[in-house]
Amino acid sequence: MNNLVSIHPGAKIGKNVVIDPFTMIHDDVEIGDDTWIGSNVTIFPGARIGKNCKIFPGAVISAVPQDLKFAGEKTTAEIGDNTVIREFVTINRGTKALGKTVVGSDNLLMAYVHVAHDSVVGNHCILANAVTLAGHITIDDYAIIGGLSAIHQFVHIGSHVMISGGSLVRKDVPPYVKAAHEPLSYVGINSVGLRRRSFTNEQITEIQNIYRTIFVKGYSNSHALQEVESEFAPSPDREHILNFIRNSTRGIMKGYSHDED
Repeated sequence: MNNLVSIHPGAKIGKNVVIDPFTMIHDDVEIGDDTWIGSNVTIFPGARIGKNCKIFPGAVISAVPQDLKFAGEKTTAEIGDNTVIREFVTINRGTKALGKTVVGSDNLLMAYVHVAHDSVVGNHCILANAVTLAGHITIDDYAIIGGLSAIHQFVHIGSHVMISGGSLVRKDVPPYVKAAHEPLSYVGINSVGLRRRSFTNEQITEIQNIYRTIFVKGYSNSHALQEVESEFAPSPDREHILNFIRNSTRGIMKGYSHDED
């Protein structure tokens, strides 16, 4: 640290933290051990940053939300351990609706990503360049969102999902799938990602067959869920898919008539 860095005396800075010149850290900020913060970063009150993070130049963490309903309430923007935040990423803090915005651990947020108020990003996610999250979005673990994608408020994206670059995501995207096209549609399961995360061939085949029933056969959602329950024995993956779809508040993205790759 040096005299070209502005750190409020109320900020809590962990051990072995490196802060490059021209960065400003406000009051009510916590930064974990071994984190590196590049130059020209601004960290506003309410930031809670974990250990061993890397925050690149120009990022803005915990600015007040871009929400006209925000009334100055005390909220936070929380970032887990080992997360990389590239150039000019913006992460706004929460509103009274949730009280916090959360980006978990072991994530990569590429340049120009925006995470709006009250959104929750899980662990091991990749948000490519210029992905934009509106407010109140939930992204589960191991999701990969292609660059320049825009996610509508209150959307839920399931675990192990891969979404094509440039997508407009208006509906919920259930776990394990690949999604592309306009409007956003099912184009198969993320079999490569699942294999990399030690899913067995039997699991992958089951997931693939479940989604054929849900998205390829032309059933309504309610009929498809009934068919899945009758055709497939209970398993953790089956229950995860069924529960996600049943609990969807925005509705599920479209099916796709072609067989998956």
